[in-house]
Amino acid sequence: MKVEEPDLSLSYTYADYLKWDLPEMVELIRGKVYKMSPAPTSKHQRISTALMVSIGSFLKKKKCRLFAAPFDVRLPRKGKANEDIITVVQPDICVICDPTKIDMRGCLGAPDWVIEILSKHTSAKDLNEKFEVYEEAGVKEYWVVHPGEQTVLVYTLNDSGTYEGILKPYVRTDKVQPKTLPGLTIDLEEVFERPEPEDESNYVRI
Repeated sequence: MKVEEPDLSLSYTYADYLKWDLPEMVELIRGKVYKMSPAPTSKHQRISTALMVSIGSFLKKKKCRLFAAPFDVRLPRKGKANEDIITVVQPDICVICDPTKIDMRGCLGAPDWVIEILSKHTSAKDLNEKFEVYEEAGVKEYWVVHPGEQTVLVYTLNDSGTYEGILKPYVRTDKVQPKTLPGLTIDLEEVFERPEPEDESNYVRI
């Protein structure tokens, strides 16, 4: 059943989210509704595909599972029912190594590894609100990919439950080994291919 577009000034739960049949995808972050960006650019899609191929090839015959948006990741609060969840996000790419977190509706709980590919419409959210909820939920590793700068920021969760970042972003000529998947190496030259001009005027700088 279609419902009226949610009021962006109000707070909602996963129970509300399930009732919506909207013309565009949205995310819930701490109860607030965030509209997803329009259709991703061809550059975004190429980067996503390259990462998916590299990670997917490595994960063959391994227990971890690879998913790409659209895929609901529900990040519950301790002691709250599923319907009372107030954060439901759509990571560009995520890896989940605990099969009990995967159900027919997506993922319930923190993925082990999340990758977000920045766009002009999502860069502020990915670097702020999503950074915070991924950290709070216990996502072990968080990558932020900047298509225009051809860089990758890597954050890993430390023993105190907070993210530690690298001193400077990885660049196109680097090879990166994610801590969550020992043995995997991501060659960023294969991810970014050749440099291309892009209007970066609305990106949040990283």
